[in-house]
Amino acid sequence: MPITIENKCGLILGVANERSIAWGISKVLANSGAEIALSYQNENLLKRVGPLAESINAKICMLADVQNENSLDNLFKEIKKKWGKLDFLVHALAYSDKEELNGRFVNSSRENFLKSLDISCYSFVNLAKRCIPLMPNGGSLLTVSYMGSQRVTPNYNVMGPVKAALESCVRYLANDLGPDKIRVNAISPGPMKTLAGAAIGGARQVFRATEKNSPLRQNANLEAVGNAALYLLSDSSSSTTGEIIYVDGGYHVMGLPPVSYTHLTLPTKA
Repeated sequence: MPITIENKCGLILGVANERSIAWGISKVLANSGAEIALSYQNENLLKRVGPLAESINAKICMLADVQNENSLDNLFKEIKKKWGKLDFLVHALAYSDKEELNGRFVNSSRENFLKSLDISCYSFVNLAKRCIPLMPNGGSLLTVSYMGSQRVTPNYNVMGPVKAALESCVRYLANDLGPDKIRVNAISPGPMKTLAGAAIGGARQVFRATEKNSPLRQNANLEAVGNAALYLLSDSSSSTTGEIIYVDGGYHVMGLPPVSYTHLTLPTKA
């Protein structure tokens, strides 16, 4: 039986263009019957996000600056006016000064560390709090992480600790909101050919390496991530909360790259 999300309405934050993880999720959810509200992070993105919103018949498409409480107030007022409720929220936001993803992690500036933590992590907690009154019958919250939260990843720097904090917030929110029947989970995709991913130094090499060395010998695509989100936001995952679901071809289970033993000579009996 196919997973459905019909008659559910939700807010998705983080769409920047047609290659965004948030957009991949939006398309799958819309095609599965959900009513979608999209937000964009600044006015410059409206020319990209606007046509995408129209293509899935998004009911709301508004500016949402997660560092501006008035901006979020306006967004949630519009959601309450339009639907009177919210069934799910997808948080696919991340930020770091591109220059600080290069070089040594120890040289991270206080300013960028705190701003990255605020936009990429605290915003999820703030949004979760705003969702509670709109989810009287429960709901589902979803964010997006990355394996760099658990293992040192080249040119990821400050985003590693930030994503680790985000994953910890998933667990604490799952416990906090469980009595309200609000589930909280995260998806951790492998390297993706997104605009944000391209900002990381050596992105092409990382993409090729994970594709070559993952158990499935492939990287995830937007549809795969969208399908994982569909499961976590649907009633099919009604007993799943506090989880970090990897969608990376299995790369996260690897210790060493696959090793060929064909060159070894086995000892023979004397």
